[in-house]
Amino acid sequence: MNNEVTPLAIVVKCWPRLSETFVAQELAALEQRGHNFQIWSLRYPANKKRHPLHEQVSAQVCYLPEYLHLDIRRVLKCWWACRRLPGYRAAWKIFLADVRRDFTRNRVRRFGQACVLAVEMPESIVAVYAHFLHTPSSVARYASICRGIPWSYSAHAKDIWTTPEWELMEKLDRHRFGASFGVTCTAVGASELRSKCSDPQAVDLVYHGLDLSRFPPPPLRSDRGEDAELRLLSVGRLVEKKGFDRLISALAALPVTVNWRFIHIGGGQLKASLRAQSVAAGIDHRIEWRGEQEQPEVIQAMRDADVFVLPSRIADDGDRDGLPNVLMEAASQKLPIIATSVSAIPEFLQHNTHATLVEAEGDAQSLAAAIVASVDNPEKRAAMAEQAYQRLVDEFAMDKGIETIDRRLQQLCAGNESNVQE
Repeated sequence: MNNEVTPLAIVVKCWPRLSETFVAQELAALEQRGHNFQIWSLRYPANKKRHPLHEQVSAQVCYLPEYLHLDIRRVLKCWWACRRLPGYRAAWKIFLADVRRDFTRNRVRRFGQACVLAVEMPESIVAVYAHFLHTPSSVARYASICRGIPWSYSAHAKDIWTTPEWELMEKLDRHRFGASFGVTCTAVGASELRSKCSDPQAVDLVYHGLDLSRFPPPPLRSDRGEDAELRLLSVGRLVEKKGFDRLISALAALPVTVNWRFIHIGGGQLKASLRAQSVAAGIDHRIEWRGEQEQPEVIQAMRDADVFVLPSRIADDGDRDGLPNVLMEAASQKLPIIATSVSAIPEFLQHNTHATLVEAEGDAQSLAAAIVASVDNPEKRAAMAEQAYQRLVDEFAMDKGIETIDRRLQQLCAGNESNVQE
């Protein structure tokens, strides 16, 4: 890429965000490959913690108005200037059609943020790339139409399964100002998007993979004896799709002969209710709620733990995990894994080969039985952890996926992939 210009704007929900290491990993790798870009964030970070990985990204970070009324002068100034851009009328027409089907403050906010983005991003920007196909892609799409430049996306999980079908199909249709290309991180997600895409070849399957150079070699794990406390660890946001309510029920159902301690890392809106559940079950004294932590602390916790547990499930609104990066991170430390067979988890882990997988809904009894089986057979759990590590190294390293994104973005910025506009 030309080091003298910034040809690419990357739109994200929030920068930096502790729970989205896969975004930071990708952006750091793209910079290493010579890409110049600006990061445009829809939100300000909720806390000051950062992973070391965020410090490796040197791109300029610009924040759009998170709530339009709090920066109304900026919004109105940009809206007025945006009206003079060549594609504004087409963007306005699409916005009106969208808002008729989705009359929400969030939809209006997306268009206001898009006007700011379209006006304030430098003239050197020739393409827009958005992480997540819902809100960030809406902002990227409206702004790119206003500016008359192509846009693209990286889709993950919630954005695929909870976005209305009409909206997905329009964002994927090049003939309706849709994306020039998209990537997604699971085979099940790629299949869903290709079924709704006007050009299925415009959707690439790109696993996030893991940049193993950022992680220490796995520790030497030794048997600490039958009477040692079993240290269970989970890392993930306290939201419905992570299934932690069922894990707490499973822990409460463990036999009294199992000596265990559960450590949870992550924030989320269900913390109070889950804490109340553990208190009511009489097991809160066995649980450490550590909250959000930076990655070095997370990795150290993985090195200290005996078993990693992730009871993901499909939420009532259809939201679900893709392929959680924490599973690959656990595998990088040869930490034995218990997980559910939901979504794309089986694309990485096979039951009884790389991990213990319980049924997708992860009911409490199945989870409890899996934990007991892990206690009873430490040799087997160690063997599966070794196999998961080898699968990570052999098939889920980061470089292959980054090569695809690198190539696609270079083509996009060079004008070789452009929107077909009616």
